[in-house]
Amino acid sequence: MNPFMSLGIALILGILFGKLMNKYKIPAVAGYIIAGLIVGKSGLNIVNSNMIEKLSFLSDIALGIIAFNIGSELKISVIKKLGKPIFIIAAYESMGAFILVTLAMLLLKQDIGTALILGAVSSATAPAATVMVLKEYNAKGPLTSTLLGVVAVDDAICLMIYAVASSIAKVFIKHEVVTVYKVLVHPIAEIVLSLLAGCITGIILTYLIKISKKENEMLPFTTGVIILLIGAALKFHLSPLLSAMTLGVIVANVSSDSRRAFSAIEKFSPPIIAAFFILAGSRLDISLLPHIGLIGLAYLVFRILGKVLGASIGGVVSKAPHSVRKYLGFGLLSQVGVAVGLAIVVSREFPGTQLGSIVITILLATTIITEIIGPIATKNAIIKAKECNV
Repeated sequence: MNPFMSLGIALILGILFGKLMNKYKIPAVAGYIIAGLIVGKSGLNIVNSNMIEKLSFLSDIALGIIAFNIGSELKISVIKKLGKPIFIIAAYESMGAFILVTLAMLLLKQDIGTALILGAVSSATAPAATVMVLKEYNAKGPLTSTLLGVVAVDDAICLMIYAVASSIAKVFIKHEVVTVYKVLVHPIAEIVLSLLAGCITGIILTYLIKISKKENEMLPFTTGVIILLIGAALKFHLSPLLSAMTLGVIVANVSSDSRRAFSAIEKFSPPIIAAFFILAGSRLDISLLPHIGLIGLAYLVFRILGKVLGASIGGVVSKAPHSVRKYLGFGLLSQVGVAVGLAIVVSREFPGTQLGSIVITILLATTIITEIIGPIATKNAIIKAKECNV
């Protein structure tokens, strides 16, 4: 079966399962993940590893679109109103997961390098599922705005945590020397250059929006700039998520007609976003679950605890609204995307060791759970905060 047939079957099945989930008041994204499990290596193997590799560009485009849409929500007026809580909460929830998972791994007799890497990867939050649920239920309010800001900032903090943790881990695993460049200069440079790339392409897209007079020009201009930016970020080892988010921020705040660009991409994106979640589900191998044992269970439990407690403490420290302090952490459970990307980086940075396979195994196995409970937890949080408008 060729990739087109596989993707077509997967998309149709994914939408059907999404509709089925909606009947039981469960977000559609959970249905996409389950459909991926059915057509992937854990099920019918219609979408196998070779197909996933061939279709991987769809996941990159989807993450770019998701990050671009996050940027659209971060207008200067919103940042001024919610800015302080966003950064404080993001720092606390990221560090909360990192510290608790790292300590849990050390208590389970894992070596320092493995504990640090698993802790660093656990700090990542994937924005895709969260954003999709918020859009599906047309959520509006302080919890929604703060949550969008936190998942946007989370990526930058996670990159910093991983850069420092991996540099220290290499000392214990590969016996490398820790340098200021590896621990501070390189990650900061990556973040700054990612932001710069987003700013430059944001200015370009703002100009294209201005000269675009026909509606049928808007979608090619917007998707073209997003794809160009994602390609450049991947080529120069920058953060596609940070770059695309910055692109959205610039367009939202600089262009007087930005709504046209965001509306065009919203109409175009549903099959791409659905394909992203289906492909993520197809990667997961249920047979891995028994093999990760106590380590995987501890990773899952302490990551969730770190996110929820960290977000709550950050909300108290930043004097965020009550609904934010109480419920925001439940919107941060999903990890597919950024974390899986980091797992691939781990396997490249630590070749010839078991670390890469350990991280990927734990991530893919626990992702089965987080990608199903994550959207449900996000939905329940916005309902309890009375921000659901469906």
